[in-house]
Amino acid sequence: MRHVHAAVAAVLVAPLVAVAPLHTADAHKRSAAAGSSSVIWEWHQIGVDTLIADSLTTPPRKLPVEGYLYLAFMHAAVFNAVNGVRGRCEGYRFDGEAPARTSARAAAVSAAHRVLVQYSPEQQTTLDAAYHASLARIPDGPKKSRGIAWGELAAVDIIARRAHDGRNAPISFTTPPAPGVWRPTPPANAPMSHPWLGYVKLLMLKSGDQFDPGKPPALTSKKYARHFKEVKSVGSATSTTRTAAQSATGTFFSGSPIVQFTAALKDQALDRRLDLVDTARMYAAVHMSLADAAIAIFWTKHHYGMWRPITAIREADTDGNGATTADPAWNSVIPSPPYPDYVSGYNGVMGAFAGSLGQLFGEDDLDLELTSTAAPGVVRKYDEVDDVCQDVIDARVYLGIHFRFADTTAARMGQRIAEYGSDHYLQED
Repeated sequence: MRHVHAAVAAVLVAPLVAVAPLHTADAHKRSAAAGSSSVIWEWHQIGVDTLIADSLTTPPRKLPVEGYLYLAFMHAAVFNAVNGVRGRCEGYRFDGEAPARTSARAAAVSAAHRVLVQYSPEQQTTLDAAYHASLARIPDGPKKSRGIAWGELAAVDIIARRAHDGRNAPISFTTPPAPGVWRPTPPANAPMSHPWLGYVKLLMLKSGDQFDPGKPPALTSKKYARHFKEVKSVGSATSTTRTAAQSATGTFFSGSPIVQFTAALKDQALDRRLDLVDTARMYAAVHMSLADAAIAIFWTKHHYGMWRPITAIREADTDGNGATTADPAWNSVIPSPPYPDYVSGYNGVMGAFAGSLGQLFGEDDLDLELTSTAAPGVVRKYDEVDDVCQDVIDARVYLGIHFRFADTTAARMGQRIAEYGSDHYLQED
């Protein structure tokens, strides 16, 4: 079941970052849950802020889609650090045990800081200040010192595993333009962004094509024509068939997914009163699924290279399908991101995000609240994985940037990746 309401208090949303809202009447439960667990979401927010800072440089050192990788590295290290102290779950390719009387909170701070400094060295001054502020809240002594050393060890293990993993490899999209083949889209007409992402070493999956969805529908097929007509109608910037409710759904899911997930995960930890280990496990499971989903999605995009609706509609007289009609002046509601249509990135990561929470807490017990950087003050509530995925599937069609088959396929891919991760990693002892 899904619900939508306007937040009672104003939600302050910057273009790229938002403060995670607290939506519950039971403040006492949340306060009890926060305790030592707050270190996880505090350092997650620091990680998001760090990646945003990297994306705002000229030229940008990192772009938003890369954030899934670095947040996954950080949370894998933090989970291994915390779990090595408390010893309740299978570690992520790490079976060390911390010395007796080691501070798990100090270990979490140390691990997060070390990973972020490794991958965002330009932000070290800001990160060091956050590091010292976090540690200042932990009593000094041998327990704290052991925690700092243990967290460093867990972080260095992850950093070593990710060395030479294919990030920023010299890969490009070189398929010559032809009917059905992606090419740069207006207004920027930029080349494919992050073509290397689909070939990065995965965190959990065996290969980027492990859940290869196969080819998109043939241009001459009835399915292609049906989905073509839908996005041409409801996804047009000047559509007369798109309803106000559809436009609202499109707008809501046109903001930053990473910021959207950040607010929701903090709510999950507080509402479910998760302790430190369970909070670290949730963040690690979700973000490793998100990272692998991003890699698998970009492998699919690069491999199949399907054109975007804007190209397909403007050049429909070349597709060989008698049921489609060209409109050379057609425009989508928002510009298409600079990479192929099939499969949808937002749908893939939402499938992984909601699917991971469903694996942890039950697919019909999400109790998920989402906000959006594109719709300040609006909160959407979801109880079931399929409901939130369906809204994102619809939204990207309403925005005119995806065919429906690219959305539905991506959502299922993301869910399958989450299922695989749950079955094979971070198992409770």
